[in-house]
Amino acid sequence: MADEPMPTRWSFQDFKLNYDAMFGRKKVVENGEAADKAVGNGNLLNHASNGNLQAKRSSDMTIFEQFQSQGQNPAQTNGFSPNHGDERPQKSLLPPFESAEMRALAESLSRDIIRGSPNVKWESIKGLGNAKLLLKEAVVMPIKYPKYFTGLLSPWKGILLFGPPGTGKTMLAKAVATECQTTFFNISASSVVSKWRGDSEKLIKVLFELARHHAPSTIFLDEIDAIISQRGEARSEHEASRRLKTELLIQMDGLAKTDELVFVLAATNLPWELDAAMLRRLEKRILVPLPEPEARRSMFEELLPPQPDEEEIPYDLLVERTEGYSGSDIRLLCKETAMQPLRRLMSQLEQRQEVVPEEELPKVGPIRYEDIEAALKNTRPSAHLHAHKYEKFNADYGSQILH
Repeated sequence: MADEPMPTRWSFQDFKLNYDAMFGRKKVVENGEAADKAVGNGNLLNHASNGNLQAKRSSDMTIFEQFQSQGQNPAQTNGFSPNHGDERPQKSLLPPFESAEMRALAESLSRDIIRGSPNVKWESIKGLGNAKLLLKEAVVMPIKYPKYFTGLLSPWKGILLFGPPGTGKTMLAKAVATECQTTFFNISASSVVSKWRGDSEKLIKVLFELARHHAPSTIFLDEIDAIISQRGEARSEHEASRRLKTELLIQMDGLAKTDELVFVLAATNLPWELDAAMLRRLEKRILVPLPEPEARRSMFEELLPPQPDEEEIPYDLLVERTEGYSGSDIRLLCKETAMQPLRRLMSQLEQRQEVVPEEELPKVGPIRYEDIEAALKNTRPSAHLHAHKYEKFNADYGSQILH
């Protein structure tokens, strides 16, 4: 009786089976030999030592090796699954890390990989010809023609998109994710900032290791001014924030010493608040300006298309009256214009006492000239006051194509 375990205590085998079930590790049992040995072996000490050895080997196996032993079936994992049109060989979810802590951080960051296409084409972005051309030169061409981008012509590692809010910086990043067929990491401040001491720097390090593992890849840092503003100016700057900025600068400087195609694409509305060391590492600084008249006309024609047997929409008037409007402002203006005839129809329907069935609802009337005038009065530009600051920053630090 003394040799048998107590009913309320787990044997090592029961504990290991429960541990494996909770944390997702599969016990490899071949032909039932391990189970027979666990039942038939009367020596509990030998059984425990064998179990400890097997558990140690299982824990020492990297996730990469486990995926190889399981046939790298992406349907059974939450790992990165490349597009069907991508003929690159499948890669494991994570590179081999030296500790379980780093693997756990990498698993949390792997959720920020864009697995589906954002479905934004270059053609769907109106205007911004200079920004699109520079992005294609910096990201697309090195992937398509790697033979030419060697030595001194090695690809740019850091690209900054700056400009007024609502001008299409995030849409350009989505177009890069759609058209370039690279592994796209959509990173925000919440992805790399942790409440635990020291984890923020580790997250930055793991992020770049993941990007190199899944190369060619693009790391998109939206609103980068929230992560790496100028150091040393504010006395209230926390030590953890300074360590995070330093680690990001070190990792970006290390990208230049590797052969993997890893691009850092950053976007900000406040480029003058970035640290000077970060501006040096963001080699291409591209202004995304307010839309020009041709781009504004294309937006109006797409958002308010002309309808047959209806009054022609005065596009020339809209283009003339929307100087200083951003792309987001133009979308709001078109939405307000389309709401005017709907408001007239809703007021008529609300006057009726009975409920009108859905199939008997009348059509929305056409857009009138007074609807456009009312929308122009109710929608004002949001970013035109600081346009000169972006022009000055572009003249001092920006990248242009000289013909």
